[in-house]
Amino acid sequence: MPAAPLTHDAAPSTCCAPLLRPAADPEAARRLARTFKALSDPTRVQLLSIVAAHEDGEACVCDLTEPVGLAQPTVSHHLKILVEAGLLTREQRGRWAYYALVPDALTHVAHALHDATR
Repeated sequence: MPAAPLTHDAAPSTCCAPLLRPAADPEAARRLARTFKALSDPTRVQLLSIVAAHEDGEACVCDLTEPVGLAQPTVSHHLKILVEAGLLTREQRGRWAYYALVPDALTHVAHALHDATR
């Protein structure tokens, strides 16, 4: 049996469904992108994990070079990016810099993304 011909009687008024809630504003999108960019590098993800695994979620830069197999200046560069993204804090203690997790930083990222897509 031949298929019925298509009719165009009820043309939709728009091509897409309307938004159900506001999307991320440009500034929120920039902040999220900076965080995702910081986490897009495997070394930085590893460094964040190492800091999180230390007692009190804090580690000296001197404890971070060997596990990732990189020189201290390179590790410091990666850590700087994580600090700028709001995932770690940095505190200078004498000769060494100590890095700590920002409390609930990843939870805030998840909520921001969830809120942007709600």
